[in-house]
Amino acid sequence: MNKHRSRPRPLPATSRRKSRPAPVRSRLLMLNKPFGVLSQFSDAEGRATLKDFIDIPDIYPAGRLDRDSEGLLLLTNDGRLQARIAEPRFKMSKTYWAQVEGQPSEAQLEALRKGVLLKDGPTLPAQVRLMAEPGLWQRDPPVRFRKSVPTAWLEITIHEGRNRQVRRMTAAVGLPTLRLVRVAIGPWKLGDLPLGEWRDLEVPGGG
Repeated sequence: MNKHRSRPRPLPATSRRKSRPAPVRSRLLMLNKPFGVLSQFSDAEGRATLKDFIDIPDIYPAGRLDRDSEGLLLLTNDGRLQARIAEPRFKMSKTYWAQVEGQPSEAQLEALRKGVLLKDGPTLPAQVRLMAEPGLWQRDPPVRFRKSVPTAWLEITIHEGRNRQVRRMTAAVGLPTLRLVRVAIGPWKLGDLPLGEWRDLEVPGGG
């Protein structure tokens, strides 16, 4: 006698459906990074990092800002947005205020505008203008000046992201940078954000 095993009845579609985790909300925030802070969340040498200012999980810098530079740093948990901001192929503009040693001549300014030759090749043309001293926070530690040498402030906008690029550009034309503050990345501006503080920004496209 043949015994037929009864097939298990399929579960209703609603029972088979696996619950999906709720989508993670895209976030974009800006930090006014102080001098001496690394653009990362940990450091084996115990130096100041972003963790000292931001306590948000799974959020990462969109690009870097050197330890000895100050100002606007963008952070996000959205990988695509991070790439769009940080990757050189997108050529997102970055604007800096640079305090330089010396009194810039028009020839030096024009050289920066046209692009200067660095060890890793010529830079793209930049927007450069001489500006009045901005009303910034006091840097800690203060900038070291040579009393016999004047200083000046430049606003420099570049469309690349090479290592220490602005400092190398000004040095190449004989104007060493003493202090460097990033004030804008693309459409995002530092504005009046206090030093060491951060705030949420609207995510492009609604996030």
